[in-house]
Amino acid sequence: MIDGVKIKKLKVIPDERGRLMEMLRKDDDLFTKFGQVYITTAYPGVVKAWHYHKVQMDNFAVVNGMMKIVLYDSRKESPTFGQVNEFIAGIHNPILIQVPPMVIHGFKCIGEHEAMVVNCPTELYNYNAPDEYRIDPHSREIPYNWERKDG
Repeated sequence: MIDGVKIKKLKVIPDERGRLMEMLRKDDDLFTKFGQVYITTAYPGVVKAWHYHKVQMDNFAVVNGMMKIVLYDSRKESPTFGQVNEFIAGIHNPILIQVPPMVIHGFKCIGEHEAMVVNCPTELYNYNAPDEYRIDPHSREIPYNWERKDG
C-alpha cells in the first residue's frame, strides 16, 4: 500500500425501505478535516486521470456503479515512491479511499452504466487558484496502462 493511503471498508445497512451507508465521520481514525463534498461521474470505459493536489487530501467512495481507482506515489521522499495501487470499488466493494497530497490518482468506469464517485476533500475548491494539477492519462511518466486486463 502506498504510504499514507488509507482504506475504510464501508458498511451498508439495508432495510425494507432501502439502504444507508456512512462514508466518513469526524470520529473516524482517518478523518482529518472537512473542505466540501462533491459528486463526479464517468461513463462506461471513460478514464478520468491523472491529477494530484499539493495540499488537499481526497476521500473517495464509489456510490453507484463500479470504478477502477489507481494511485501512483510520486513523492520522492516517500518509502513507497514509484508504487502503483489499484482498487476496484463500488456497489460490489464499498470502500472509502483516502488519498494523501502529491499521490497522483485517477479512475475508470468499469461497469455497463455511469458510475458515481462522492469525494469529501479536506480543502474547499478555490476557483481562482485551484490545488489541482493534471497529467495526461496515457503519459509514460506514470507506469500504468488503463486497458482492461483479460485472461
